[in-house]
Amino acid sequence: MPRLKDKYKNEVIPAMMEKFKYSNIMEVPKLEKVVINMGLGDAKDNAKLLEAAVKDLAIIAGQKPVITRAKKSVSNFKVREGMNIGAKVTLRSDRMYEFSDKFFNIALPRVRDFRGVSSKSFDGRGNYALGVKEQLIFPEIEYDKVEQIRGMDIIFVTTAKSDEEALELLSLLGMPYNR
Repeated sequence: MPRLKDKYKNEVIPAMMEKFKYSNIMEVPKLEKVVINMGLGDAKDNAKLLEAAVKDLAIIAGQKPVITRAKKSVSNFKVREGMNIGAKVTLRSDRMYEFSDKFFNIALPRVRDFRGVSSKSFDGRGNYALGVKEQLIFPEIEYDKVEQIRGMDIIFVTTAKSDEEALELLSLLGMPYNR
């Protein structure tokens, strides 16, 4: 069992039940999935850059990413319908907990001048989104083999009904907020 899942069952559920006065364990919000999205707009012409970015994302997530394609043509960006413009991975279950644990405890503290993540990035339905400027913060990525520094968006989808519940859930799981 992943360490974070064990922590959720043994520490987070009792703390959340006490704070929000839930009558049933099933009311306690939980982490549903983690979506990692990487936009590859500049790699639309170069297949080698796309391949390298997909490989980096696969190493970070531990799962093969899906290449996303343009739904519409946009002439200002020189994008045609069906072009490869990004890659995404949806993590669930044990892989989600393993990634979250690694992200909270290893990757985020490696960000330059890190003082915690913003507690204002909730969407109103209990989901949290944040952007990472470079993939080098993850320990699996070898600095010498990186062709181009890329950013990514990471979305934590929870079953929480409000942002307050989601904030409490993620902070109990170990998300370092700058309150």
